[in-house]
Amino acid sequence: MTQNELEARLAELETRLAFQDDMINALSEQMAKQELDIRELWEAKRLLHKQLKELAPSNVRREDEETPPPHY
Repeated sequence: MTQNELEARLAELETRLAFQDDMINALSEQMAKQELDIRELWEAKRLLHKQLKELAPSNVRREDEETPPPHY
């Protein structure tokens, strides 16, 4: 290979590496954003679950609301 061919290959590899580094950074930023979105969704789900429990009363009473069993 000639010196010019080696320099052209090296320049191409450096360009590809720069694009790969840029893509890795973009993907890393996207993953961080998605992690925040997932955490917000889990918190919203938790709050909705809590509200649903408050709206839909259970047939099972809490222990302090239970009447004592009859004594025979």
